[in-house]
Amino acid sequence: MKKQKVSSAVIRRLPRYYRHLNDLHQAGVERISSNALGNSLGLTASQIRQDLSCFGEFGQQGYGYNVSTLRDEVADILGMNRGHTAVILGVGNLGRALMENFHFDRSGVALAAAFDVAPEVVGRQVSGIPVYHVDQLEEYLSRQPASIGVLTVPGRVAPGIANRLVQAGVKGIWNFTNIELSLDAPDVVVEDVHFADSLLALSYMISEAP
Repeated sequence: MKKQKVSSAVIRRLPRYYRHLNDLHQAGVERISSNALGNSLGLTASQIRQDLSCFGEFGQQGYGYNVSTLRDEVADILGMNRGHTAVILGVGNLGRALMENFHFDRSGVALAAAFDVAPEVVGRQVSGIPVYHVDQLEEYLSRQPASIGVLTVPGRVAPGIANRLVQAGVKGIWNFTNIELSLDAPDVVVEDVHFADSLLALSYMISEAP
């Protein structure tokens, strides 16, 4: 696999490739051309080939791509086979919804535990996931390290919780708090999820539509 700087735009397209390739695999499709793959994703064949070339050589001239093989290659590029483990901080409405409805395992991530301060949830399980008091965070992570912390806590406590996660060795933060985190940890990646941004973008597009 090539070692080179990959643009954020390419990285953002990779999950789309994986989802579509997985759908094709489930439908029994064995091979597909870059042209057909691009058409189904609203991209050009050259864009598909250029994106994949960032990671190696895939496909054969005149044959296209083996769907199962390319799906597995993209999954490996995305780190889906590396045993990532996640913990959730905050078991309010959003945290509980993620625990009950989001299939972390389909993205190659094992959701191991959740943390909160509310007596009504601490010490219990939500969808089979144990909920601990947030005071137990460091002790838990010292025994069972996690690579990802999912933040669904109130914004006012998010920076402190995020720094605790970093100090405990977490390398990635999935941030749903609607605030921008400023961490003194260049090796930790923060992925911000802003629902309002997506809704406002949709609002703009329908407002500008003829």
